[in-house]
Amino acid sequence: MNITWDADLYEKKFDYIRRYGADLVELLDAPAGSAVLDLGCGNGALTEVLRERGYRVMGLDSSPELLAAAQKNHEDIRFLRGDARDFVLDDTVDAVFSNAVFHWIDREDQDKMLNSVFQALKPGGQFVFEFGGHGNNALIHAALEKEFRQFGYEYHIPFYFPTIGEYAGRLERAGFKVTYAILFPRPTELFSDSGMADWIRMFVKTPFLGVTPEDREGIIEGAVERLRYPLEQDGTWYADYVRLRMKAVKE
Repeated sequence: MNITWDADLYEKKFDYIRRYGADLVELLDAPAGSAVLDLGCGNGALTEVLRERGYRVMGLDSSPELLAAAQKNHEDIRFLRGDARDFVLDDTVDAVFSNAVFHWIDREDQDKMLNSVFQALKPGGQFVFEFGGHGNNALIHAALEKEFRQFGYEYHIPFYFPTIGEYAGRLERAGFKVTYAILFPRPTELFSDSGMADWIRMFVKTPFLGVTPEDREGIIEGAVERLRYPLEQDGTWYADYVRLRMKAVKE
């Protein structure tokens, strides 16, 4: 997906992506000194966490805005611009780590991405990742679909949210052995002034490409009101995240 990111807004209001991703790092148990690629590294916050764990790290991302922020904040880490669906490294690595990235990649491109990861890893290399799984943000997307229909538009979820079984099958066909998999709900507090409206504006972009600016604001406002009862508690907004966390090994 071709998404333009506001790097400052991403860092200030959506820092929870880094905080929750730091927990994912615990699943990576490669020896200190191992070479690790942070695939879809964003602003480099988790790349830094991986380095603090003793790994030799580099990051790869397709967003020039986020990569510029990453290089500015972490000058001594190597960051590469590349597409997760089709990337090639100069040398293979001991592990590939990725957080909150793969749901942005279209279903039909997933196998190509997994093949790129497989080729980037050394034999026995670890592949640790987390992204949106089956049921992720179901309430949010249902509200948006209703509001799009109210305004005379069709809404299509622009993300890929697979089940454990579906994605394990993809990994195995790519040559990986799955060693850990869990699908779990993770209601996530939204730390921003406008809560849900800010979240929609940041993360749900492609469905609005054919929508007029006036209708866009009306759709967002209507969706927020639909979501207020299930997802706002005492003035604080939560997103209904469901995460798919997995670990696989290159056989």
